[in-house]
Amino acid sequence: MSTKPTTTDLEWTELDQRAVDTARILAADAVQKVGNGHPGTAMSLAPAAYTLFQKVMRHDPADPDWTGRDRFVLSAGHSSLTLYTQLYLAGFGLELDDLKSFRTWGSRTPGHPEYGHTPGVETTTGPLGQGVANAVGMAMAARYERGLFDPEAAPGTSPFDHFVFAIAGDGCLQEGISGEASSMAGHQKLGNLVLLWDDNHISIEGDTETAVSEDTEKRYEAYGWHVQRVEPQENGDLDPAALYAAIEAAKAVTDKPSFIAMRSIIAWPAPNAQNTEAAHGSALGDDEVAATKRVLGFDPEQSFEVADEVLAHARRALDRGREARAEWEKGFAAWRTANAERAAEFDRIAATELPADWEEKLPVFETGKGVATRAASGKVLQALGAVIPELWGGSADLAGSNNTTIDKTSSFLPADNPLPEADPYGRTIHFGIREHSMAAEMNGIALHGNTRIYGGTFLVFSDYMRNAVRLSALMHLPVTYVWTHDSVGLGEDGPTHQPVEHLASLRAIPGLNVVRPADANETAIAWREILRRYTKVFGKGAPHGLALTRQGVPTYEANEDAAKGGYVLFEASTGTPEVVLIATGSEVHVAVEAREQLEAAGTPTRVVSMPSVEWFDEQDQGYRDSVIPPSVKARVAVEAGIGLTWHRFVGDAGRIVSLEHFGASADGKVLFQEFGFTAENVANAARESIAAAQR
Repeated sequence: MSTKPTTTDLEWTELDQRAVDTARILAADAVQKVGNGHPGTAMSLAPAAYTLFQKVMRHDPADPDWTGRDRFVLSAGHSSLTLYTQLYLAGFGLELDDLKSFRTWGSRTPGHPEYGHTPGVETTTGPLGQGVANAVGMAMAARYERGLFDPEAAPGTSPFDHFVFAIAGDGCLQEGISGEASSMAGHQKLGNLVLLWDDNHISIEGDTETAVSEDTEKRYEAYGWHVQRVEPQENGDLDPAALYAAIEAAKAVTDKPSFIAMRSIIAWPAPNAQNTEAAHGSALGDDEVAATKRVLGFDPEQSFEVADEVLAHARRALDRGREARAEWEKGFAAWRTANAERAAEFDRIAATELPADWEEKLPVFETGKGVATRAASGKVLQALGAVIPELWGGSADLAGSNNTTIDKTSSFLPADNPLPEADPYGRTIHFGIREHSMAAEMNGIALHGNTRIYGGTFLVFSDYMRNAVRLSALMHLPVTYVWTHDSVGLGEDGPTHQPVEHLASLRAIPGLNVVRPADANETAIAWREILRRYTKVFGKGAPHGLALTRQGVPTYEANEDAAKGGYVLFEASTGTPEVVLIATGSEVHVAVEAREQLEAAGTPTRVVSMPSVEWFDEQDQGYRDSVIPPSVKARVAVEAGIGLTWHRFVGDAGRIVSLEHFGASADGKVLFQEFGFTAENVANAARESIAAAQR
């Protein structure tokens, strides 16, 4: 539907228009100076971004992390100048020199927005569509946060009520991840989410008719969104009054997310470059930049021209932010007075502290008993759920297999969902069969703050999630991926479901900690360490991937050194090993059985369990050498996946019992036997290594 301006609430002066045109010129100049970048979208979207930052959003540029702020996500991250120019104009800390150093070494204005690098950037957006899913996650987190601290308040009256705004382009909506996330948002009826679509009909290869023909607005209506269209002014420029009216209408719809289609002309009003694919990702050229400046009434001989009165007008956002925050603080103080217990909980959670004595709730598992580590993880989650209310999560429709249901009686679903456990503030998230968007939504939840999020699927499907997992590592986000069915031990489903290369591939992501516990007690210690690491005392957060077994494995006595990533599980009988066996996960018990054979034959053998290579690498050299002595050259690594991780641990004389090919469909025990994950084969590899070390 078309939306015409129906309100006179928008105050739009000549200085506002001049500020928008200044943003356009700054975008063109910044790209021209560095010689590369994406000027066109930043030019055409300047009215929309300015309207959001100056007329719509509640934020305080002096404190970009203020709890009560609205969130803004630029999903079309290539158009980073859309955001940077507004952060500069509004006074978030960027200055003109930052725009002049766009895309250069050490600048605060990299080619795509980077979370934690530039004040006011809420998330790292590079791969298209990730930002849409981040925004959906933020909107979910906002609702859960409200349920933690102020569930009884009437809609719109809580200090925890705020909006999430996102701008997406054609590329974002073509990527499948945005479809998954948008489906989720419609199902969840996230009325606090407003997505603005830059419908400019241009992609790198030209007119979008090359690749797209569906009715995008009807698609979003089918998802369950409130949909509006904003037509441009007669001259082709975006209409701020119409856009403002549409946003206000969207904010009034509280039972659906809102989608606003904005028809724009890329690079408007560049005389020759507008509406061309060249304007998407290339500098306009000196002549075209000069011509654009003439059209807008700027001096073509000047670069980065910002009139003092324009900047002073835009920087009034600082005054409005201060006033908005002061007003919010009054409501927040009243809430604190009326909710002393919840206020104390808020302070604890905001400080990333955990409840007192929470570790006492961790289960300790009986030794000797065979327990699947996925089952142990489920028991840990249910135990901790009772004492850590900010911990929540779910699965991509595999909760029964992943054991990720933290509370069976409480599902995060809108109030009118027909399921009896539906609760808009529920603990258990049903992400649906949407692994790709689940991971990016988890990033958005973590970015929003004040909760601790986890999400599960099979390890083999981490491939679907990889881009978002990489971004969680890049942003140092404390999300926890629960990946079960972690080897060919899952059995009959066959090679399509059996991860072989995944552990090594995930370990290759800098900043991601992969944790593959050997048994139930290691699983409990792993969860404890993951939660402990997400504290302001510890430092930056980090994502963790738990790789858990489908099949039962023997339970050993708990050893606190498991939190160090690697430790001596069983020592050599003489105290000085002749060979060291290093194993992870379900292969640890195979190494233990091999040790028994080797010891019986008179070979002193140490077994090292290494649940996390990354945690082990953090330890000092002395500790690492005490676990894997440099003097012991005979070493065997055992893991039911490719051996890429282990060469640096075993050395030249070492051997690796690994799986360098895809699996097969058969019982897991049969596959372990056929593929050489047996005590006999490991013992033989140890003998080969001992012989090699003696040469």
